Amino acid sequence: MSPIPEFLSSGQELGVQLYSYFKGGGVIMYPLLLVAIYMWTLIFERIFAFHRLEFRDLDMGELLEGCRDRRRFPPKTGLRAQIGYFLCHHRTTDHFLNRRLLDQCCMQLRPKIDKNIMLIAVLAMVSPLLGLLGTVTGMITTFDVIALFGTGNARALAGGISEALITTQSGLLVSIPGVFSSAVLSLRARRLQLRLDESMTTLKRIV
Repeated sequence: MSPIPEFLSSGQELGVQLYSYFKGGGVIMYPLLLVAIYMWTLIFERIFAFHRLEFRDLDMGELLEGCRDRRRFPPKTGLRAQIGYFLCHHRTTDHFLNRRLLDQCCMQLRPKIDKNIMLIAVLAMVSPLLGLLGTVTGMITTFDVIALFGTGNARALAGGISEALITTQSGLLVSIPGVFSSAVLSLRARRLQLRLDESMTTLKRIV
């Protein structure tokens, strides 16, 4: 038998297993899936955004030299490059006004750095709560079966217990990487905030 049909058959078996796992978790699996998709969409958006702000950015010396020489910075996505581009297009001969313009630039850039990080942390914390809700509904189903049939219906008992355990496990599987990603993204955001504050403080001395 060729390896390609084996690969396809194994993929189909995996899909069937995932579907059975998802179906076994009950109705709580649907909001859990939506939370997971939304959370990872935000995580990847932040990863790409931070990459754009850090990749091929100007160093502090290039930014200061360009501002002293009143060089026109090309439009780039780096953090310091955006500051230089903003300043070269709005700079005036009034030093006080230039400092206020730098404050305006800082107010525009700071929300871009912190965007969605708190929401990622909230979604990561909501996931185990949804899993706990699934645990409660699964145990309620189990007790309803016991009330109707006693302990003789093992299949129905196993269904309720399985629902409780699957939702708990799924909530933790969504939450743990979300908490870790939120912590890593917060550190990167703090590093960019320090770069922004350093750039603003230094530029205010020369503009």
